[in-house]
Amino acid sequence: MKKLCVSLLAFVMALTLAACGGGAGSLSSADRSAASSKAAESLPSSDAAAKVLVAYFSATNNTKGVAEKLAAGLGADLYEITPAEPYTSEDLNYGNSDSRSSKEMNDPNARPAISGSVKNMEQYDVVFVGYPIWWGEAPRIMSTFIESYDFSGKTVVPFCTSGSSGFGSSDQALRAAASGAKWLEGRRFAAGASADEVMEWANGLEID
Repeated sequence: MKKLCVSLLAFVMALTLAACGGGAGSLSSADRSAASSKAAESLPSSDAAAKVLVAYFSATNNTKGVAEKLAAGLGADLYEITPAEPYTSEDLNYGNSDSRSSKEMNDPNARPAISGSVKNMEQYDVVFVGYPIWWGEAPRIMSTFIESYDFSGKTVVPFCTSGSSGFGSSDQALRAAASGAKWLEGRRFAAGASADEVMEWANGLEID
């Protein structure tokens, strides 16, 4: 097992420049040695270099914010799951049983179409999938996404956003559809989750 971690590229670049420069501003030999050791400890080993994708659906931009922080912190690729037919505010009226979202969530077989696709999905070893909680579940468009690709041999990590609902079993249908994948336990975030909170969770994950 190995922890998913973020390489300190900026630190290494600064170290290299300082080591190559001369004069009073240069690091001493002892300082360079200590700094090099610290950087080496922070960098992932060769067997930890997993290709990571963060894919998310965000009808009101709450999940988008968390996904962007996660992708930036991990140096991962970012993909937005965009509905072919965008959701309007009327579509998202949870109090109206005739709204689009209500009808979709009341139909387990609903599969809203997605505009575009992930290029070269086969290159990714780890896929984070993010979504808002709708009626205690992942929106049906997430099932469209999961069922569109082969996740065999990949590690899939779900995360969600909600105002009050917990993560619960929101990913149950998605997990069942991702045949052959290693599916990790998910995490719920509030819409305003900080980058530190998001990355503390991500860096603590155990990835095969």
